[in-house]
Amino acid sequence: MTVKIEKAADWLLAEREARRMFAALPGPLHPANDAEAYEVQAALCARLGAEAGPMAGAKIALTTQVMQEMVKYFKPIAGRILARDIHESGVTLNLTDYVRVGVECEVAVRLGRALAPEGAPYDLERVSLAVAALHVGIELVDDRAADYKSLDAMTLIADNAFNRGVVLGPAIHDWQQLDLAAQEGVIRINGDTRGTGRGSDVMGGHPFAALAWLANHMAAQGLALEAGSLVMTGSLAATQFPRAGQEVTAAIGALGEAIVKFS
Repeated sequence: MTVKIEKAADWLLAEREARRMFAALPGPLHPANDAEAYEVQAALCARLGAEAGPMAGAKIALTTQVMQEMVKYFKPIAGRILARDIHESGVTLNLTDYVRVGVECEVAVRLGRALAPEGAPYDLERVSLAVAALHVGIELVDDRAADYKSLDAMTLIADNAFNRGVVLGPAIHDWQQLDLAAQEGVIRINGDTRGTGRGSDVMGGHPFAALAWLANHMAAQGLALEAGSLVMTGSLAATQFPRAGQEVTAAIGALGEAIVKFS
């Protein structure tokens, strides 16, 4: 790992700890390409792992054309989920632990076996064989009050795609007969519907298409999605930004629901 990568990761960690508004990595530290950006992400997560635990899964972002055009980066990006950032439904989280927390309604996948680099390339059908369980997942993102009109894609990748954790509903093991593309998702705040969507709204028209993309993306870096890993497959509805005292519910058809409260 180069000095530039190490210094970039240190800079991002300092920005997080100081709770500063999201900003692009400064010129000398700015990743030259996405490969460098993912190296910085790995170095940052290694530092965060001292408190948040090792990598326990992955997420996908920038799955829509609108978001890709906004940041001028025309493919999805991946982020890492750290072990201590995974919460069970019903948890109460302190809003002051975040700069600006957002919540998203997603199909969360739990792998029963690894998707290793030597098995690539993966497609929807092949990755489905590795899925042990599904959950309704609420992804927690902290965009640190970013200005989306000037969002820098390389820094977004390096800063772990805003991921700050996941809240999981109960595991569903008998999902095989469900039409995941047809499942309707809804996100509510204090019982009021704030957004809806379907499984077909995620990248590739199916949550497992997003899983296949992630597996192939990691395989290209020589990394595996290990057995037991959690994968967030993309939001079915627009991100919502709750306030203190509010309860967020994400529900997806036959998969059930997940709930998080903010104090």
